[in-house]
Parts: sequence; C-alpha cells; structure tokens
Amino acid sequence: MNGDTLYSIGELARRTGLTVKTIRFYSDRGIVAPTDRSPAGYRLYTIDAVARLDLVRTLRELGLDLPTIRKVVDRELSLPEVAAAHAEALAAQIQVLRLRRAVLTAVAERGSTPEETELMHRLAQLSEDERRRLIGEFLNAAFGGLDAAPAFAGVMRSITPELPDDPEAEQVQAWVELAEMSLDPDFRAIVRRMAEDLAAEQVRSETTGPRRDIAATVRDQVGPALTIGLDPASPQADPIVASFTAHYAHLLGRPDDVELRRRLATRLESVNDPRWERYLQLLAVVNGWPAPESLAPVFDWSVQALHVRIRTRQ
Repeated sequence: MNGDTLYSIGELARRTGLTVKTIRFYSDRGIVAPTDRSPAGYRLYTIDAVARLDLVRTLRELGLDLPTIRKVVDRELSLPEVAAAHAEALAAQIQVLRLRRAVLTAVAERGSTPEETELMHRLAQLSEDERRRLIGEFLNAAFGGLDAAPAFAGVMRSITPELPDDPEAEQVQAWVELAEMSLDPDFRAIVRRMAEDLAAEQVRSETTGPRRDIAATVRDQVGPALTIGLDPASPQADPIVASFTAHYAHLLGRPDDVELRRRLATRLESVNDPRWERYLQLLAVVNGWPAPESLAPVFDWSVQALHVRIRTRQ
C-alpha cells in the first residue's frame, strides 16, 4: 500500500466499519472530501481519509457537532481546546441530570404532591450563594440574639451543610430534604429551644470556667449502662443518674432537686427529637462525613431514669 493509492467509498467503508451512506454524508459536507473521481464519476479517496474518518467517528461518539468536527479535522480549531470546552459542557449537563435524578427519586420514594415536587425542584436548583443565604437564615433563626453567641461559632459551623461542587445524587437528595427541614417553622423552633438551653448553660459556664455540654456528659456516662443492659429504673442505676444530674446542677449553679431533674428531662427530650437526629444524618450525607451514631437509646434511657426518680421524690 502506498500513499498514491485511491479508494472508493465502498473500500473506505470496509476499512473503517462505517456505512457507505455515512461516508457519503460526511463527504457531502466537506468533512472528508474526495481527492479525485473515477472516469465514471465515482469519488476516490487517499489512505488519509481512513484516519480522518476514524477521528470523525470518535468525535461524533463523544458528542461533538459536525461544524466543530469539520474545524477540528481541518485544523482550524485545536482538538485539546475543543475537548476541554466539551468536557466542561458535559460536566454541566451531568450536574443537571444529577439534580433531576435526585428530585425524581425523592418524589418516587416520598409520594410527594405536585406542590412538594415543585419546592424540591427549586431547592435543588439553588446556586451556592442562594444555599448559603437559606442556611444562614435558618442559623440566624436558631442562634440569633443569644447572649452566648460567640460560643456558638463552632456549633454553627458543625451543623452547616456544604454541598460539594460535583455532588452525588444522594448528596443532592439529602440537601433537598435538609433544606425543606430548615424552612419548617416547627423545626426551627426545636433548634431554637436547644440553642436557648445551651446558651443558658454557656452563660453560667463563662463565670465558672468551661464545662462539658450536658448531652455529651450523659452520652459518656449512660453508654456503659446500655452496653450491659442496665434497667434505668433499677437501684443500680442510681449512681449514674446522680452523677449526670450533679453535673447539670453544677452547670446551672442550682441544687439537684426535683425541679432541676424535670428541667433536665425536658432538655434531653428536646435533644432527642427525631427530627434533629434526621437533620444530623442528612448533614453527614451532604458534607460527606461518616454517618453519626444515634444517641436516641442513650437519651431514652436517661429520660426514663429521670422520670422514675422524679416520681419517687414527689
């Protein structure tokens, strides 16, 4: 084979695996022009047409349009530049498809109404700045104006969702549900109450030195009791309850009496709200964090233990 050999469209079709109709189509549009014609008027091509057709097929399979392909094969455009632009466009399309898939999956799983579907779609389409404003409003509703605001900086950072630039469908779906929760007035009231309780503890701590949050203390002290299956109503649980109620009394600067234990039970019930646990689960998905451990068993045990002892003191 030499470079002077000329090939018919049929021979090109056999060499490239393309149909005669496809090669004629590309030829008519000047993408693979014939070098000569036979005495009977049939188009003839050099061996270079094989390589050119292979490139055209590859670029078509990658989704490039014919005008762009013609400029690439004619070297009017740089292939790396075209590839980079096309990859960027595909990334945007993939992002849109992920958003659509996330919304449709949520609609299918939750049996959403048309109104809920519209809200989910709008939440999924929010820009980064819009997402930040929405979460900022939620955090301000929960923590704004509290005396212990400086102490909440770390808390607010720890519960702020940060959807990545190229999220997975599961992250988008989690973001939509989390955003819906942050707009719910009832949920905002729950978080506000927890923040106010924490603020009261923090204000007291500022005058007496740093103290551990009561929820963390209860978690550490009750965990071992759960592990061994200790009954919260049993006498053996008395020292555990006395320990974390004493910590709470010291935290607030109040005596460990029935009223304090009622207040602590209410505090733990608030922290144990299933909607708050769901928020933390969704937050972990959105931020790509490990799934949080459920503290519901710890708080259930603690609240039950408190109520048993409140009744015996009355």
